Amino acid sequence: MPFRSQFIIIEDNLIDQFVTKKLLKKGLDINPLYIANNGKEGIDWLIKNHNNQSLIILLDIQMPIMNGFEFLDEFARLEEDIKAKIEIFVLSSTLDSDEIKRVKENKYVSDFWNKPFRLDLLKSIFL
Repeated sequence: MPFRSQFIIIEDNLIDQFVTKKLLKKGLDINPLYIANNGKEGIDWLIKNHNNQSLIILLDIQMPIMNGFEFLDEFARLEEDIKAKIEIFVLSSTLDSDEIKRVKENKYVSDFWNKPFRLDLLKSIFL
């Protein structure tokens, strides 16, 4: 049975996009699955595709053009009706304790996961 929420991966690394996409499709039967290559594309996608359906965002931190922190700053400025049904999970390979702390303290972030994340983690949270 397909998962009911929409998913968007905001990630610049093509290999990480591919792996995450495969895990989501295999483990949760996610389809369609949207991809933005940086935070700006992610914000633009949110504004253009706002439809009151629940949305899960898988967000990288380190990206060109607009990084994950800049995305979160822009996300905070969006209208409440856009943000209402969105849950953000940050996926990163960072070991920087300041970055991890900053992510975990952001009120819009549900959780921080290290890359690569495991399929059993996805299933435990979303199923």
